[in-house]
Amino acid sequence: MKTINRRRIFTTNYTNHMNLSSAILSLFVLVRVSSWLMILIFFLGCTANKGREIIDRSGKTITIKSQINRIISTAPSNTEIITDLGQAHKLVAIDRHSANVTGIPEGLPLLDFFYPDAEVIIKLEPDIIIASGHNPTGTGEDPFKLLREMGISVVYITMSDSIDEIYNDIAFIADILQVQKEGEKLINTMKTQIDEIAQVATQTAVQVTANTGNRPTVYFEISAAPDMMTFGKGSYIDDMITTIGAKNIFGDENWLVTPGAEAIISRNPDVILTNVNYIDDPIAEIKSRPGFNHINAVKNDRIYQINTDSSVRPSSRIILALRQMSRVVYSEFYESYVVYPDE
Repeated sequence: MKTINRRRIFTTNYTNHMNLSSAILSLFVLVRVSSWLMILIFFLGCTANKGREIIDRSGKTITIKSQINRIISTAPSNTEIITDLGQAHKLVAIDRHSANVTGIPEGLPLLDFFYPDAEVIIKLEPDIIIASGHNPTGTGEDPFKLLREMGISVVYITMSDSIDEIYNDIAFIADILQVQKEGEKLINTMKTQIDEIAQVATQTAVQVTANTGNRPTVYFEISAAPDMMTFGKGSYIDDMITTIGAKNIFGDENWLVTPGAEAIISRNPDVILTNVNYIDDPIAEIKSRPGFNHINAVKNDRIYQINTDSSVRPSSRIILALRQMSRVVYSEFYESYVVYPDE
């Protein structure tokens, strides 16, 4: 009869038991870790799908995707900002007025500014529509209401009332597109350029004031007779006039002004600027208006055309219009201070 080694049996059984326990414990830990990983992945997935909540420039709370790769822009000012931020490659459609924006991809679908085709937009599968405060029709109807109800994110950029607000528009678009550094760089470049223009213009304005006793007065026309229109205070155009050291003759009135001929004549501007481009000769048309021959700007032949796109689009590209305004308002000796390259 063999002698049973009880110690060996016990040791073997104990070892086997411990190995089994370790295996069970390892399996338990693996299951727990896997469960937590599954929960984490699910949570991150939900978060990604949910996107993030923002407040757009009109004050509306909007949920947008965390990652935006397909953009529709429905205003040329927004299209210019998107392009200058280096994001034009993400555009999948634009409004018709954006067709001449330098830097956009060729062949983009063109949408109606006031009545965009919802069916076309849905087929394009945009991550976001960056719209303008001008897009609603004259009745105030939101042309993107149906698309918003279908879950497409629509953010509105309202009409900027100052140069600072244009900076804020740029920062907002840079934020939603996750290119904040590019936004800061673009804003800083604008500020440097505007400061240079303002510094030269201010020096010139001091000399003009010393000679005449007054700052040069300006009437900036954005719509020709018989429906004459201009901007007053609370507009980026008024801010641009102030930046070059001049005085807006309608700076005491709010935002969009529809002056009569008598009001323009009585305020007698030293300089008339126009960005009207839908009639053959806007300068000759202004000169031919009854009674305008009594205005200093007309008598002294100081009526000037300003680049339309640069002055009507509140974007990073207002610099061209601002330079033109400064040059012509101080045309008699402005070039003695600085010579800009041809644009």
